[in-house]
Amino acid sequence: MIGRRGGFRPFLVRGGKGAEAPGADARRFRELILPHLDSAYNLARYLATDANVAEDIVQEAFLRAFRAFDSYRGESPRAWLFAILRNCWRDRASADRARGRVLVDQAALSEAQAAAVDNHPDDADTPETILARRGEVDAVRSVIAGIPEPFREALVLREMELMSYREIAAITGVPIGTVMSRIARARGMLAALLLPAADPAHDAPEEERA
Repeated sequence: MIGRRGGFRPFLVRGGKGAEAPGADARRFRELILPHLDSAYNLARYLATDANVAEDIVQEAFLRAFRAFDSYRGESPRAWLFAILRNCWRDRASADRARGRVLVDQAALSEAQAAAVDNHPDDADTPETILARRGEVDAVRSVIAGIPEPFREALVLREMELMSYREIAAITGVPIGTVMSRIARARGMLAALLLPAADPAHDAPEEERA
């Protein structure tokens, strides 16, 4: 996993103010929800491309989750937490936009990205295999950040958090078909950004290369 910065823990882990809540519910929260801290930060880091903002979002998400834990009904704990985190991110983005600041880059697609939307990578060279070959975390993160939300969100949930289509649909509040469409389009955009530019000499007909 493309991880978080070392040492970050929400107040609930460190025993900060507001964390004192003894009892079975607190222990159950720690057992079910806290193991997903790294995944939550990973998602926040891709949604909000600033590491400090991501930490703030995760902190808020864990506090909200802790306070609302009595509403947890046994569903996937990670999906339940991610839905809360996503709401925290959207609240933060809305507040920043209201102040005239840009939190998440949702600019229009570049020409290369737009051209890639309806294209699909070759089966022999998928985005997953490309990511596996390229171990440069910052470079990969930068490329993924160039994919507009909600495609970026769906891609991260599916390919990096390995969530099912059903779980992603529950988190994002859209039909499974929409989730699948977003992931397919995101894969196409990612492939276009990661695949090396074609060599004109290699692609030219043989008589033109002679």
